[in-house]
This record gives sequence, C-alpha cells and structure tokens, in this order.
Amino acid sequence: MWVCDNGPMTPLSHIDPRTMPPAEVKSAWRSAVRRVRLQRSDRKNLELAEAMRDRVMELPEAQGIRCASVYASRSYEPGTLPLIEALVAAGVDVLLPRLGGGLQRGWSYYSSPDDLVERSPGRPPEPSGEFLPQDRLADADLIVVPALAADTRGTRLGQGAGWYDRTLMDARPGAPILALVYDDEFHDAAHLAIPRENHDIPVSIVVMPSSVERIAP
Repeated sequence: MWVCDNGPMTPLSHIDPRTMPPAEVKSAWRSAVRRVRLQRSDRKNLELAEAMRDRVMELPEAQGIRCASVYASRSYEPGTLPLIEALVAAGVDVLLPRLGGGLQRGWSYYSSPDDLVERSPGRPPEPSGEFLPQDRLADADLIVVPALAADTRGTRLGQGAGWYDRTLMDARPGAPILALVYDDEFHDAAHLAIPRENHDIPVSIVVMPSSVERIAP
C-alpha cells in the first residue's frame, strides 16, 4: 500500500520535487512528517509500534537470526522498544547506535529499557555498555533503520544528519535493511518520489503497521 501526495494525513501538496532542489525538498518533507507525527497520542504510538513489531517478527528474514541492529526510537519516531524486547526474548543480540568520544559512530548491545538514556538534548536514547566500533554492524543479520518516509524505489527519507547512510557502508552484503514508517508515509515513486542523492543507501523492505512492502532490486 502507498499514499501519494493527496494522502489523508501528510500535508505534502506544497512540495514539488520537480522544481525544488533535493535538499530543500527533503527539509520541507521532514517538517511536514514531523508535524503529523506529533499529533498522535502515546497510546496510538504504542498500538502502532506493537503492530510493526509483529510484522517484523513474522518476516522470514527475522527467523533464526543471531544479531540485529535496531534504532532506539524517540517520541516522534515509530516506536522500537516492543520490537527490541521481542528480539531479545527470541535470543537475538540487539545492537543500538551509540556515539563515542569525538562523536565517533558505533554501537552497544541492548540490555534493558532502564539502561537507555538520552545523553544530550535531541539525541536518541543510548545504552551504556561497551562501545563497539562502527564496523561491528557487519555482525547484524537484520538492520532496522529510522525513516520519515519511504517510497517504492526503496529511497528512505532520514533525519538529515546522514548518520545511517555513513554507517550502512559497513553492513554485511545481502543483510536486509528495513525501514519502519507509518502507513501514510510510504509513497508510490511514480507519483511522489523521495529525492535520492549519491550518499543515500536504499532499503530492501518497508514495514508499516498495516503491511510490508518488499522493494524490487
């Protein structure tokens, strides 16, 4: 399922990728999606997070894996704690993003929700365990990345800092990359394509509360 620019929730009618520079399109798109996301209640967010957890856990790619990388969600992002805890309960080691000294990108293993701390304003919650270097992402059999939108080409609209685009260079070849988005944030690229720049790494699966979309190579 996808929603085009006349969808029921995301106000994207003022965004024209044909006439605006890619960076400007992405910035406007991010602002529009964040405004909609902030209107959802905590109860609704939890309900949607649990639906996405179930869809991920049912994927063939999630069966029998040993390690997964999952982002620790902020309040306006599709919630990942239900998914993280389901993976851990299934015996999966879960890598969460972590910043080291000098803003070095890396990872730590998830241990408990109480261990997740927002270490500075605006940053996602981070675990406190051993800091692991960026290339440990190659351990992950499944990679779940944050997104503000995705389209049928597999283009992901990230938060704008480029953290995951740089980090995904270390993903093991063939490891599935999943984006979690709400139903109204998945778009038909034939009608409303997210601008893709050279540094943008596409995803292979888009998971929504109501459905799963596999992206053709």
